[in-house]
Amino acid sequence: MTVKRRNHGRNKHGRGHVKRVRCASTGKAIPKDKAIKRFIVRNIVDASSLRDIREQSAYQDYAMPKLYIKMYYCVEAAVHQRIVRGRSREGRKVRTPPPRPVFRKD
Repeated sequence: MTVKRRNHGRNKHGRGHVKRVRCASTGKAIPKDKAIKRFIVRNIVDASSLRDIREQSAYQDYAMPKLYIKMYYCVEAAVHQRIVRGRSREGRKVRTPPPRPVFRKD
């Protein structure tokens, strides 16, 4: 039988069963190894409020805490929200991760 993906869309290799997680978008229960995972790090407050807080703060170099969230998406929601995109038959065979954006601190 023809196979679309080498790993059948899973990362389960050798495990019989994998716990399920909830999709952040749809609430659907999906196997953790099949879910599209994204780790989001962002400031707790937005940029304009951050500036106001820094001006009013008693501490000079106070580092504002960040929000760390691991998001799980089902395949349908990730494709719909363009978190991942469908690739061509040859593109599916490419296993190297895409280049990461470089953030420069000036």
